[in-house]
Amino acid sequence: MPKLDESLLTGLPPFSQLNRAQIREILDQAGSRRYEEGTAIFREGHDAESFFLLLDGYLRVVRTTQGGDQIIVLHISPGQLFGIAPALQRDTYPATAIAAAESIALSWSARVWSDFTARYPGFATESYKTLGQRLGQIQETLTEMATQAVEKRVACAVLRMANQSGRKTPNGIEIAFPVTRQNVSDMTGTTLHTVSRLLSAWQRDGIVESTRKHIVVTDPHALVLLSEQ
Repeated sequence: MPKLDESLLTGLPPFSQLNRAQIREILDQAGSRRYEEGTAIFREGHDAESFFLLLDGYLRVVRTTQGGDQIIVLHISPGQLFGIAPALQRDTYPATAIAAAESIALSWSARVWSDFTARYPGFATESYKTLGQRLGQIQETLTEMATQAVEKRVACAVLRMANQSGRKTPNGIEIAFPVTRQNVSDMTGTTLHTVSRLLSAWQRDGIVESTRKHIVVTDPHALVLLSEQ
């Protein structure tokens, strides 16, 4: 792959406490690959042979329930590690990672994880901090699905995506990656029909604009109220 300059990574959490020489050592062991939208980078239960850093794009993290249903539990933004099964003391991936948009990721062999965390304390600190935050987000999502009314779950899911990736447009806050009504259904444990009904109603009320694979939050305050009711 083209040799990446260390300065491109110095502000990213896994590298923020490392000097340029340390970042160079880590980068020299990385591979790079581009993934088309919809591509599975790895699948739940498969051998965890690599871990990754997302350089560009967005990912969906999907888990399969005991009943065989697939739930989107998390989205990954650029600059984040993913597939870090070694941090969980696992040799298989606990979930499936799918490119939500065209994405570019660095990858390293899982065998170097213990070496990286031992040699670069800053890398370890930031990586485990990210892991803790991510587990908290997954727990929050699962708790919402178990305890909250459907409208509130859907409002919370749309708000999370807008907060994570939203960019301001003349019409409101646009979710930066393609998202379908089926995706929202998979995030909230409800039916496609229910999600379609809610988004259509919110569009009539001027809260969102929803088209194929595209959502803009046009009234964020109203959506926050729906998420808190």
